[in-house]
Amino acid sequence: MTRLQKLILSRLALGIATLFVVSALMFVGIELLPGDLAQQILGQSATPETLAAFRAELGLDQAPHTRYLDWLSGVVQGDLGQSLASGREVTDLLSTRLANTMFLAGYAAVIAVPIAVTLGLLAALWRNSLFDRSANVGALSAISMPEFFVAYLLILVFSIKLGWFPTLARIDTATSLGQALHVTFLPALTLIMVVIAHMMRMTRAAIINVLAAPYIEMARLKGVPRWRVVLRHALPNALAPIINVIALNLAYLIVGVVVVEVVFSYPGLGQLLVDAVASRDFPVVQAVGLFFAGTYILLNVAADILSILSNPRLRHAR
Repeated sequence: MTRLQKLILSRLALGIATLFVVSALMFVGIELLPGDLAQQILGQSATPETLAAFRAELGLDQAPHTRYLDWLSGVVQGDLGQSLASGREVTDLLSTRLANTMFLAGYAAVIAVPIAVTLGLLAALWRNSLFDRSANVGALSAISMPEFFVAYLLILVFSIKLGWFPTLARIDTATSLGQALHVTFLPALTLIMVVIAHMMRMTRAAIINVLAAPYIEMARLKGVPRWRVVLRHALPNALAPIINVIALNLAYLIVGVVVVEVVFSYPGLGQLLVDAVASRDFPVVQAVGLFFAGTYILLNVAADILSILSNPRLRHAR
């Protein structure tokens, strides 16, 4: 078995164990939440007998560990269960919301990744210049501001003051692509501003680190143009850390959308998760949490594999 195959198997095994731990922690967290789902659904006027019968119907009268193990056995068989709040299949609830979240994440990634890598390359190429310092100040400012502050600031400027974009990012199956791109521009821009700074700084640091290598100095002494030194010699050898940071930020674009979706009332998985937590809808919370955790783990494994494939010294390690 090759080193790459061992890495894939070990990371997948660790990922499965992590998913199990995540699901158990989420279940414990939901159990500790105040409130009663049956009381929320039936209202304050429901009699104790009605509440007891409804809890029995939903399986809430069973011991917590029994409900968790029943849910876990269903997941292993591909059954995510039914929503306790609405009675719908969890897979039906996830399908539309998942498509919306992936659309928003893809929208932001298509813009953020090329801009971040380009800015990082230029900042490394013109190190300590006015452009480099300005880019670093802008990146640090973007990283320092929390998502909700960036989102409300964009709403204030582009929605309330200028009126260019709507304050709420409401889309459905009847929304055209052009309308969806316009309506979701502000939430996408919020995500872009958060991730582009991190990717740009990591790209800059990786390129500068490689530029200090002896073979780069040799290329410069031979009179190779500076831009060619960066693109032909430095960038290929800096791909491993760049790929890692891009993969982590792509995972963040999918997993870290909860705050942005809530601020813009965007019908994605993040909004669904918040609603499910508020109603103590355990199967929905578990399903969304597992998807977020699985996405993060898979992208991390993909980043490790791509880093090895992009580096001959790691690919053919002895």
